[in-house]
Amino acid sequence: MVRDGIYYAVGMAVVAAAIGWLTHSFFLSALPLLLGAFFLWFFRDPERTIPTGDGLIVSPADGKVTEVAATMLNGAPCTRISIFLNVFDVHVNRSPISGVIKSAVYKKGQFGNAMAPSSANDNEQNIVTLEGDGMTVVFKQIAGLLARRIVFNPKPGAKLARGQRVGMIKFGSRTDVIFPQPAEISVNLGDRVKGGSSILAKVTPSRKSPPSPKRENTGAFR
Repeated sequence: MVRDGIYYAVGMAVVAAAIGWLTHSFFLSALPLLLGAFFLWFFRDPERTIPTGDGLIVSPADGKVTEVAATMLNGAPCTRISIFLNVFDVHVNRSPISGVIKSAVYKKGQFGNAMAPSSANDNEQNIVTLEGDGMTVVFKQIAGLLARRIVFNPKPGAKLARGQRVGMIKFGSRTDVIFPQPAEISVNLGDRVKGGSSILAKVTPSRKSPPSPKRENTGAFR
């Protein structure tokens, strides 16, 4: 469990005790207790079996695949896979590949619907560039309507293992993974994936990977 869940749950227990003492109402004091139980469940952090193999990109989060699209990143052809996390998904984020963090840039923005294509550029987000396994991968933590808190713990220069825990986005949100082509895509629109254990794609490095991201242009994936 993520520590935040304990803090929220303890806070709700204190509120419940105060309400019970002031009102002597079991019903009123039970409401914050139920909310505290929800926080304990929401901040769960289950163990995952991490796949092994060259060129594999795993899902950075639990959720539903909402987009598989071709995109250009600094003039190089790439693929973007977007994953939407609803409030019932595990919100711990994991590294999609093994590699070194080249940069981690926090970009302020809007808090629009995370399922909208425009959220990839317009919403508040944390943009992480990883280099490893012969490629450069960009991983985005994108805030949504409810998610107003993005957590990313490692610093630039840190070495990450594939599937390693790196942070979380609290409540509903979105994650994007952008990786070079050619690649063998392992998921389809609507698939449910699990962070760290579901394989999104296998990349066959055949050209120089794109440099650190500036801005991407999207197009339909075929």
